[in-house]
Amino acid sequence: MLANRRIKVLVVDDSLLYRETIVRGISADRGIAVIGVASDPFEARDKIIELAPDVLTLDIEMPKMGGIEFLKRLLPQYPVPVVMVSAVSDSVFDALNAGAIDFVIKPDYKFVHSGDTFINDLIIKIKVASTAKVGHLRREYAAEQKQSSSIINNKIIAIGASTGGTEAIYEIIRSFPRDMPGIVIVQHMPPVFTEMYARRLNNSCAMEVREAKTGDVVIPGRVLIAPGDYHMKLEKKGNTYYVDCFKGEKVNGHCPSVDVLFHSVAEKVGANAIGIILTGMGYDGAKGLLNMKQKGALTIGQDQQSCVVYGMPKVAFDIGAVDRQVSLKNISHSVFSMVAAKH
Repeated sequence: MLANRRIKVLVVDDSLLYRETIVRGISADRGIAVIGVASDPFEARDKIIELAPDVLTLDIEMPKMGGIEFLKRLLPQYPVPVVMVSAVSDSVFDALNAGAIDFVIKPDYKFVHSGDTFINDLIIKIKVASTAKVGHLRREYAAEQKQSSSIINNKIIAIGASTGGTEAIYEIIRSFPRDMPGIVIVQHMPPVFTEMYARRLNNSCAMEVREAKTGDVVIPGRVLIAPGDYHMKLEKKGNTYYVDCFKGEKVNGHCPSVDVLFHSVAEKVGANAIGIILTGMGYDGAKGLLNMKQKGALTIGQDQQSCVVYGMPKVAFDIGAVDRQVSLKNISHSVFSMVAAKH
C-alpha cells in the first residue's frame, strides 16, 4: 500500500447503482479515499488527468467505449493500476491481457451477502493494485516452441501464482511443447473463471490444459489448473500421479492454496519435481516451495523486475526456498534446463 497516505481511487461505471455501491463501500476503509467518479470513458479520461488517481476501478461494459478498449488506449498514456469490475464473463482475461491488474465480479443483489463480499474483495484488490507495476513484462518476446527429448513420465512441474499470474502462466505454458512433463497449477481465482481460463489456455497452447477434477491423471502434455474454491493436492497410486480436488478452509487466506499443492508435491514427488512461484501478494506457496526444495526438487522464483506484485516470490526467496530467481521471459528456458538436468 502507498506509505503514509490513503489510496486515491477513481470509480468508473455507467451504472449509478454500482457507482454509489462502490463509493459507499470502499470509502468505509480508512486506507482508501474516493477522489472522483465517472460514468463513461471520456469523462474518466478527463478525471484521470485532473485528479491523478492511484488506482482506477473500471467497468467492462460501458457506453461510448468498452472498458477493455479504454484500457488499451489508457495505459500507454496514463499508466495507472486498474481493477476491472465485471459480470461473469471470460472478457476479464482480455482485460488482464490488456494490462489490468485484477478483477472483481459484480454482485447479485438477490443474495443478501453478495454485496458485502464484492466490497471486501474490491478493497483488497485496490490495495494490492496500489503496490503493483503497470506496463509489466507481458509481450516483449515471441513465444518459442522449444523441442524437448526423452521426457520422463514421472517428472512433475508445479506452479503457483496470484495477482498478475494469469498472464505470467500464459507466457510460460505457451512456450512449452506437447511432450513436456505434466504440470499442476494453483492460480488464485474465483470459481467459474478457472474453467474459462483453462479453456483459453487450451485453445492457444500446445499442451492440453483443463480445469482439474478429482481423479485426473497427471501425464506428459497435460496441464491441470485447480478449480476455484477447491484445494488441489497431488496423490500417487503405483507409478501414477493424479489430483484430488476438495473443499476446505482457506489456507494463507486462499482456496485453492499454493501451499496445499506444493506440500503434496514435495511429499509425493520429491526430487523428481520442479516448483515455480510467480507474481502475487502475500506468502502463499513459500513454505510449500521450501518443503519441495528440502525434498530435492529444483525451484524457481520470478524476479522482482518482472513481477506485477513481488510478494509471494520475495517471501519464498527470503526463506531460502528458491534455487534460481529468474525473469518471466527466462523461466521457460530455466525449466527446460532443469528437466534436462534431472534425466
